[in-house]
Order: sequence, then C-alpha cells, then structure tokens
Amino acid sequence: MSQNERPVFPFTAIVGQEEMKLALILNVIDPKIGGVMVMGDRGTGKSTTVRALADILPEIEIVANDPFNSDPNDPEAMSDAVRDMIRQNKPFEITKTKITMVDLPLGATEDRVCGTIDIEKALTEGVKAFEPGLLAKANRGILYVDEVNLLDDHLVDVLLDSAASGWNTVEREGVSIRHPARFILVGSGNPEEGELRPQLLDRFGMHAQIGTIKEPELRVKIVEQRTSFDQNAQAFQLEFQNSQKELRERIIQARALLPKIQLSYELRVNISKMCSELNVDGLRGDIVTNRASKALAAFEGRQNVTPKDIYTVAALCLRHRLRKDPLESIDTGTKVQDAFTRVFGEV
Repeated sequence: MSQNERPVFPFTAIVGQEEMKLALILNVIDPKIGGVMVMGDRGTGKSTTVRALADILPEIEIVANDPFNSDPNDPEAMSDAVRDMIRQNKPFEITKTKITMVDLPLGATEDRVCGTIDIEKALTEGVKAFEPGLLAKANRGILYVDEVNLLDDHLVDVLLDSAASGWNTVEREGVSIRHPARFILVGSGNPEEGELRPQLLDRFGMHAQIGTIKEPELRVKIVEQRTSFDQNAQAFQLEFQNSQKELRERIIQARALLPKIQLSYELRVNISKMCSELNVDGLRGDIVTNRASKALAAFEGRQNVTPKDIYTVAALCLRHRLRKDPLESIDTGTKVQDAFTRVFGEV
C-alpha cells in the first residue's frame, strides 16, 4: 500500500459473515450471477466487507486510455470507438488494471450516474462530446451502493436496467450515446430503514442476510482486530498479506476454470423442481442458482457441481424471490432448505 492510499481492512481478516463473503466472491468469479444485496443490522461490517473486497480483486485486460475499461477481446464489453478501431484494423494499446470498485453516493444525480452529453459542443462542432458518469467507470467492475434502500427509486431503476442489459444509453436533445455498463451491483442496507420493492429485490442475483455476532469470544476478537487496524493499518495489513494473496489466486484460478464446469442434466432438473415447489416467479431463480453453484465448484477447484454446492447457494439465490406479500419479511433460508431436502434428499 502506498502512503497516499486510504488503508482498507483486509478481507481475510473479517471474522464471521461467511454468507456475505461467499456471495461477494462468487459474483467476482462469475459477474453474470447478477450482484448481491446485503441486508443486516447496523454496525455489522457490511460496508467494511464490501470495501475490503476491492483489495483482493484480480487484474483484467483493458484498452489503454478508454474511459469505459473496454475488453479488447469481448465485443459485448467494448465501446463503439474500440469496435470501430478493430473494424478498421487500427492498432491500440492493451494494458492491465485491477477490477475497479466504484462507490455511488446517495445524493448522486442522474447525470453523475449515467454521464451527460455536451450539447454546446455537439451543436457547434458537430461531435458527440460525452462526459462519462459512474456507470462508465464501473464497467467490468463493481458498483457499490451503501443504504441502497434509501436511494431514489428512479436511480435504482436506472442501475438495475443497466446491470440487466449491460448497456447504458444517454439521450438528450436528439443526441444518443450508448456504452457498455457490465458491472456487479452490490447494495447494502438496514431493514429498519425500509425494504426494497419486491420487483427490484428480484433483480439482485443474491441476497445475503447478516446479523450481529452473539458469541462473546468472537466479538472480543473483532474489537481487538479493529483496534489493531486503527492503531497501525500498514502493520495489520502485512499480517494478512499472504492470506489475501492466496485468496486472490484462488479467484483468478476459479475464473479460468469456470467455462469447464459441468452441471449435470439431473441436477439442473432438480434445481428447477425446487424453484417450482417454492413457487418462485419467473426463471431468474433457476438461472442464478445454476450459475452460483458452478462458480462455487470453480472456487473449490472441482469440475463437477455436487448437490452440496447447490445446497450452499440455494438460500442466497432464492430467499428474496419467495415473497408474494410486500409486507412479509424475507425468509432466513429455512423454506429453501426444506424444499431442497424434499427434492434432492439429505446432503
């Protein structure tokens, strides 16, 4: 860590909250899972854990000097300018950068989030002058919204639309600009401050619930670690340097292994049976459970998904899709686990 960087609490030093950590790691391995909504009591380390993730993120290849972190190998994740350069066989420089994490402040305007078009330049010079916003910066990275349940509904709609389609379109005075916006959307919130609308909640791939740790010994350990970090952040980070590096390597290997992971037809049918039995609306639940179980198998270095993988991720992927009544509280996971046992049997 350089002297100018703000110190970040190491991800591997975080005690407990295994469900949230697993959900975040699986989304980094396969961003198409669709993001994570983390709900829990205040003071349980939600923001600390999400921001700690930034330190273990692997590097990705990008086109140099491109404001959208364009992927030089994937047409779906590159800007129109880069695509034109490829079409015209123009050379461009490729560089590596860490996956970025962008914080979205609650008071952000739509222009700040989506970007804005310089109309004056468009009219006087006849060029599309686009000022990129946070969605451009977050392309191929992570967009983190703390207290997402307090964010303006209109902005939440914009974020979820971009996250689902992978593109952000800005239109103003007849000028239209589109750019890739493929990011992992991570939201956190406190249920006391209000829930997200069920149709918006459904757009998050996973839903992690975290509570206050009750065991006195663990609480003491957390307090001691936080005190050590506050007193000397660099020394504390050095302690966890190796474990951070090991986790980063595991994530890199899992991302490489992911395309080779096999999920048998029988298990896919059972996942859909479980979703059907839980009366989950739509097919998002089936798709996310398939993806998350493959990502978990990749993280553990195996090429075949097992029923235990599905059991581990099922509650994370399905619990927030069960509600029919907006006033009903989110299931802790027992309904999902009971349905799993009826379909798959005991693990």
